[in-house]
Amino acid sequence: MTRHSFRNGHIATPGRVLHQASIDVVDGRIVAIDDTADQPDAVDLHGGWLMPGFIDTQVNGGGGVLFNDHPTVEGIAAIGAAHHQYGTTAFLPTRISDTPDMIARALDVTDAAIAAGVPGVVGAHIEGPVLSVARKGIHDATRFRTLDDEMMALLTRPRRGRVMVTLAPEMVPLDRIAALHAAGVIVSLGHTDADQPTATAAFAAGATGVTHLYNAMSSLGHRAPGVVGAALDDQRVWCGVIVDGFHVSDVALRSAMRARPLDRFMLVTDAMPCVGAAHKDFVLHGVPIHVEGGRCVGPDGTLAGSDLDMAGAVRQSVARLGLSPAQAGAMAATSPAAFLGLSGERGTLSVGRRADWVRLDATLHAVATTIGGEALA
Repeated sequence: MTRHSFRNGHIATPGRVLHQASIDVVDGRIVAIDDTADQPDAVDLHGGWLMPGFIDTQVNGGGGVLFNDHPTVEGIAAIGAAHHQYGTTAFLPTRISDTPDMIARALDVTDAAIAAGVPGVVGAHIEGPVLSVARKGIHDATRFRTLDDEMMALLTRPRRGRVMVTLAPEMVPLDRIAALHAAGVIVSLGHTDADQPTATAAFAAGATGVTHLYNAMSSLGHRAPGVVGAALDDQRVWCGVIVDGFHVSDVALRSAMRARPLDRFMLVTDAMPCVGAAHKDFVLHGVPIHVEGGRCVGPDGTLAGSDLDMAGAVRQSVARLGLSPAQAGAMAATSPAAFLGLSGERGTLSVGRRADWVRLDATLHAVATTIGGEALA
């Protein structure tokens, strides 16, 4: 057993923030948490925070590596290493709309990365190519296709980790959404121009998430509620949000969070290879993307993912949305764990869960990340 002790800070446990605690770890799992004594060798948090490790369901790249361009175990490891330094302890490498053979490669290499023990990989996110041309964003519409038998077989094949798919429900028969859900695929609506009844029907069929709420989807109108309205009206689905000051107005986010349970929102980065990289600009499907001041844009000004890390998303949620650090931390860890069906393994600092956590200073910048009780170099 290894004991990790902390003092003079804030330790976010379910339902209560502790100011000192010792966490006992055996075989990478938390077996006890004791807040009754200040250990002499405890790490001084200096007013900072210890939070459950962040879980990011949408990571396109990091450390100069784009998953689309480097679908290898080494590529995934490099992306993970870039995000670990910002407190991310679990993530889904995300494949942006591509051909079936390249999607198959992304899923296969994610399996290989999990088998190889690459830290933090818990599955893959396939964003597209069954999307709406009208809401394509930066995606290459020439790669869009229907959810045919080939794609269904590819997506529903048994995998080592979770498989998340972002699709436009107006492009997919409801029975196919139901079949994906029955096969264990996590279906999220995104890059969609669907009306509210279509989105609501997709939720009833088994879709459980919305990819980057507000962005690349039909908006909320007082007579045409769109996908945004359907998501805000449904108290069950999880909504990913990009809190970077560019993707969504603070007013729109605060309004959304007053409309439905806070624990059904989860922070995502939609991170591109610029995160954790010295050189920021990159190329996506042959299109040059310029990164400046934290904003990624194509030549026509279209947003192209983000230069956001999870610790930054937590900071901005506190500063922009008025959330407490504990609330923002839960949106970065507890909510995505629930969305992925991993609540029994991750997402909280509690007995029985993996010993994954991030230590942040008083300004909520990541200081150290621990996965399975082992501090990362």
